[in-house]
Amino acid sequence: MNEVFGKAYHFFLIVILIGAGVLIERSGLVKYLSDPYEAYYTISLLKQHLWMVAVSMAMATVLGLSVGIIFTRPKFEKYAGIIMYIVGLGQTIPSLAVIALAMSFLGIGFKPAIFALFVYSILPIARNTLAGITAVPPWIIDAARGMGMSNARILFQVEIPNAMKVILTGFRVSLVINIGTAALAFLIGAGGLGEHIFIGIDLMRPDKLLAGAIPTTLLALLADYLCELLGFLIISKGLRLEQEV
Repeated sequence: MNEVFGKAYHFFLIVILIGAGVLIERSGLVKYLSDPYEAYYTISLLKQHLWMVAVSMAMATVLGLSVGIIFTRPKFEKYAGIIMYIVGLGQTIPSLAVIALAMSFLGIGFKPAIFALFVYSILPIARNTLAGITAVPPWIIDAARGMGMSNARILFQVEIPNAMKVILTGFRVSLVINIGTAALAFLIGAGGLGEHIFIGIDLMRPDKLLAGAIPTTLLALLADYLCELLGFLIISKGLRLEQEV
C-alpha cells in the first residue's frame, strides 16, 4: 500500500512540475528573466529578501531561545504562561497590521521591516523551546543530577539536546513564516521579492508577479528542507531513533 501511495505521489509531483513549467513559459517569465537587466534586478531583490530574513531570524532565535530557557528554570517557570501570552501577541495581529504599526514609529525602510518580521517570528521559537525543555522526562534530569552534574551542564548536555527536535521544529515554522511575510516589506519601502509581486499585480503582469512569487516559494521550500538536514546534523542518532519509535 505504501508503495502505491509513493508511486502516486511521484506521479502527481511530475504532473505538477510539468504544469508549472507550462504556466511559467506561457506567462512570459522565461522571456522576462532572459533580459540581463531584469535578471540582475531580480537577484538584487532576492539578496534584500535574504538579508531581511537573516537579520530578523537571528534576533528572533536569540531572544526566543533565551525566553524559552529562562522560563523553564524553577525560579521563573511560574511566569511562563504570562510571558508566552505577551510574546504571542505579535502573531495575534495580522502581519500587515504589524508592519503598519512598526512603520508608525520607525518610519519606512529596512528597520521597521526587520522589527515587524522579528515580532512575527519569535513566538514559535520561544514556545517550542519552552515546550521541548519542559517535556524532558524528570528521571533523565534526576539521573544527571545524581551523577554530580551542575545545573548548567544539565541544561546544555541533557535538556537542550533532548528538546532539540521540538526546538528545531519551532525554528523551522518561524523561518518559513518569515520568508513569506518578508514579501510584505515592499509596502514600507524595504524592497525584497515583494516588489515584483505587488508591482506585477498593479500592472497586471503575470511575468513580473511570478518573478517574485516563485523565488519566494522556492526559498521557503529550500529553508524547510535545510532545516530537516540540520536536524540530522545536530540531533544525535540515538535520540532520532528513540523519537521515531
